[in-house]
Amino acid sequence: MQKPNSQKDYTSLGGHYQVFLPFNLEFQVGKDDPVRLLRHCIGGMDITALEKTYRRIDRNLASPRQMLAIIVYAGMNHIFSSRRIELTCRRDINFMYLLEGKPVPDHTTIARFRSKHLASCIKELFAQMDFLLEEAGAISLQDIFIDGTKIESVANKYKFVWKKSVLKNQAKLMDKLPDFVNKARKEFSVSLSHGKDIHLHHLKKLRRKLKARQKEQGIQFVHGIGKCKTSLQKTMEQLDEFIARLRKYNKYLHIMGNRNSFAKTDTDATFMRMKEDAMKNGQLKPAYNIQYGTDSEFVTWATVGPQPTDTATLIPFLQELERYTHKRYRNVVADAGYESEENYLYLETNQQRAFIKPNNYEKSKTRKWKQDIGRRENMTYLADEDAYLCVQGRRLTVTREFTRKSKTGFQSQMTHYSCENCKECPVKNQCIHGNHCKTSLEERTKNIEVSKRFQRQRQEDLERITSPEGIQLRINRSIQAEGAFAMVKADMAFRRFLTHGNKNVLVETMLLAMAYNIQKLHCKIQAEKLDRHRIPVDNAA
Repeated sequence: MQKPNSQKDYTSLGGHYQVFLPFNLEFQVGKDDPVRLLRHCIGGMDITALEKTYRRIDRNLASPRQMLAIIVYAGMNHIFSSRRIELTCRRDINFMYLLEGKPVPDHTTIARFRSKHLASCIKELFAQMDFLLEEAGAISLQDIFIDGTKIESVANKYKFVWKKSVLKNQAKLMDKLPDFVNKARKEFSVSLSHGKDIHLHHLKKLRRKLKARQKEQGIQFVHGIGKCKTSLQKTMEQLDEFIARLRKYNKYLHIMGNRNSFAKTDTDATFMRMKEDAMKNGQLKPAYNIQYGTDSEFVTWATVGPQPTDTATLIPFLQELERYTHKRYRNVVADAGYESEENYLYLETNQQRAFIKPNNYEKSKTRKWKQDIGRRENMTYLADEDAYLCVQGRRLTVTREFTRKSKTGFQSQMTHYSCENCKECPVKNQCIHGNHCKTSLEERTKNIEVSKRFQRQRQEDLERITSPEGIQLRINRSIQAEGAFAMVKADMAFRRFLTHGNKNVLVETMLLAMAYNIQKLHCKIQAEKLDRHRIPVDNAA
């Protein structure tokens, strides 16, 4: 066996390869390869917003358009790591074709491009892709199918902060402060004026006064084993601990905002219940709620949010879509997680038709639901009297009207109905529910609360979704919206974000959607189905 030498240049080992013509990359890429379609699409986009993020563009290096192309193409090939993208650019002929002879960018340049340059203009770039799809006639601009999923954050799932725990510890600390301040005032004769509550600036003021008292008396603080601390030193150390804890609690609550939790290593991530639970014990993980809006199987918009549920995501999603694409869809199709009076009213005000499955749609078909005499849906409504008639023929009349405010601040007008007389009712135990009520069943009366506007909106929506058009749209939502997430999470194997923060996560989400759109456009062009916007029900079945 011949022993190799120790030179760094391996060409000295021999074994030269003879290059055969043609070696032009243009001849090495297939005519129907999606990389050609990607290059055409990226080349037709207006990337002025991206170029503005640069102070100076070096013509000898890969241009911003080429950088965008290789990152999107990497997503099409299920490559997400910046180091793997760099390695592939050196070895893959399609990536070399996109670079057009420019030097391969290193992984730091690729990571900086995503976090620094794309983070400030990714929405404008994604809107440009929508404009290209519109010009190609690939999207209908009539039906948008919205769905959400949760993708795990890169944060450590064992380093978390819960709002209830913070509030509990903060309350305990606030209870200790009055006694501590009074003790310091009596022992060291320092005055501190404060209101009903003691805040952080009061503690800082007290510390300054105690520090001044230390200098006046010339007290030297000691540390270490065997040293005797003075009363002033012990008080100041305890005060420093209180200040640090109160500052930490205030910081946590400020970061949390309206959320109930956040991860320490990614403060924008919220702990949510995931479907991928390896321990099968309902473990919460730091994650983001990703929203996709699809049209003709293409993702036309995407958002990232901290909400564990989808109800409060619909209105911000549609507003952002209209702001950047200047498009308002006629039909909005979503599942039961998006139903609320606020969402119905928003769509109604904007003259959009809602095809949203009611929350009780599946349960209302069951025998248990239909046989429950205590439900309002199983009572007879007397429109002339504005009253409900129970199964025993007793009336539930209006007793009062009030306003109920949701977590988002939306105010709903509620009507309270109460039974005139529930005494000696033979089916009272079947009609009135709630076994944990302190009032005995004999003394209780049947009450129901109804939002008349919400019930009217739900009934109109129910008629729409059960129509032939509604059935077709709901089937298409299952195929298109959920199918997009299936491609991203299963086929593209993207299960966890690689970056921290809402902005960087949104970049990853929209780059994934752009890669998905190019691949979908390629498949539809090759199958000659570019003009198909809705999948027929017979084919879907």
